Amino acid sequence: MSDQSNAGNNAETPPTGAEENAAHASSLSQPSAEAPISEPEPFTELENLYQENAGLKDKFLRAMAEAENVRRRAEKEIADAKLYGVASFAREMLAFVDNLRRAAESVPAEARANLDPVATALLDGMGVIERDFLSRLARFGVKPMEAQGAKFDPNLHEALYEIPDESQPTGTVAQVMEQGYTLGERVLRPAKVGVTRGGPKA
Repeated sequence: MSDQSNAGNNAETPPTGAEENAAHASSLSQPSAEAPISEPEPFTELENLYQENAGLKDKFLRAMAEAENVRRRAEKEIADAKLYGVASFAREMLAFVDNLRRAAESVPAEARANLDPVATALLDGMGVIERDFLSRLARFGVKPMEAQGAKFDPNLHEALYEIPDESQPTGTVAQVMEQGYTLGERVLRPAKVGVTRGGPKA
């Protein structure tokens, strides 16, 4: 009997509800081993958003500028292709104009007064054809140069010979042997000219 009573005294008694509440309150009052995660300040977060927005806006503006540059380059290439795509053909057609002019100029001016009406009409018709052909070339941007009396420019003229002339500045185009032409802003064919020398410097 004594042994059983001692064993019963040594057995642990379960904690009461009051003891559980006290233990729970004690655990809440003790600081946690893990540090709480600090949330960002509202103004700091707003500043970050402003910076991110500014960066995105800069990237957007750069992309728009690049797209505009690509569009302009494409438009210029298309315009150049339309304008200068006929360069080879137009250059070949200039020989036809040259031949018309040479044929008309082969008849001396003093001989024209004695020509019969048929020959006169033929010469006049050749002049009309030349002017009409040049007007058609002009629709595609082909225009003759005004070289006579101009200052020699190696980008526009091809000097074939020099003409001694002290009355004009040196390097003045005195004679045009072959008409030059431009296509848009480019030289289609330089003018073949004779330039003066011996005069005052331009």
